[in-house]
Amino acid sequence: DRLVQLSNPNVATMKEDILYHFNLSTGTHDFPAMFGDVKFVCVGGSPSRMKTFIRYVGAELGLDRPGVDYPNICAGTDRYAMYKVGPVLSISHGMGIPSISIMLHELIKLLYHARCSNVTVIRIGTSGGIGLEPGSVVITRQALDACFKPEFEQIVLGKRVVRSTDLDEQLVLELMQCSVELSEFPTVVGNTMCTLDFYEGQGRLDGALCSYTEKDKQAYLQAAYAAGIRNIEMESLAFSAMCSSCGLRAAVVCVTYLDRLEGDQITSPHEVLAEYEQRPQRLVVYFIKKRLGKAR
Repeated sequence: DRLVQLSNPNVATMKEDILYHFNLSTGTHDFPAMFGDVKFVCVGGSPSRMKTFIRYVGAELGLDRPGVDYPNICAGTDRYAMYKVGPVLSISHGMGIPSISIMLHELIKLLYHARCSNVTVIRIGTSGGIGLEPGSVVITRQALDACFKPEFEQIVLGKRVVRSTDLDEQLVLELMQCSVELSEFPTVVGNTMCTLDFYEGQGRLDGALCSYTEKDKQAYLQAAYAAGIRNIEMESLAFSAMCSSCGLRAAVVCVTYLDRLEGDQITSPHEVLAEYEQRPQRLVVYFIKKRLGKAR
């Protein structure tokens, strides 16, 4: 069994570990009893989306019970929401690298304290596509920064620390095979660009500030496409780097809401976006069912 490990020797010496943003603590909660059976962790930006997802998981795995709701395990805080059914944990991470990195620090420690083994972590989300039909699903081969580099840079104690953003290649292949078997929507494997901002950082022309032209934007996005980038979001760098550093198998599966080569604003009707949003969920749940021997 591949137990979850930390890349921090200090935690093992602590008498109590308070996961402040989850409102959980090793001193007040029995982590192995609560989470020891977790094999799949799915994370996404919105609390409501992750609750909808856990209901879907419960129904698909045959674990749903009529009239029983899924309580928010982190109900004592308004930072994140966490839900569980069987071996699946569903957690919101908010928007952007700072928010997801805080969540991941506490999630990985939670899995460590629970003595979880053989855990797969998948980010399911939305993104802007590059050269793809809206509604396409992108399985990330490699997370790249805004300069197209496969690295996550942080300043730690005043010094530049760079971590690799490699994702599990076998997991990418498994997920792509699942999409082929589902045959419900277009899916590609490509690089994902992660930015620190939704507007200027992604080359949009419609923010409160803009210091470049449409021609500049198109040149940048075409260069991104040439670098194998097929979508843009705001969390994959931290997600891939942190999971890799702690030896967790991880993947990023995002649907595209629009083709950024064609425009900046999301104009599809709500019902269309709602259906797009379900596509990564359907793919990942099929993957989980297949892993558990419950796929059709």
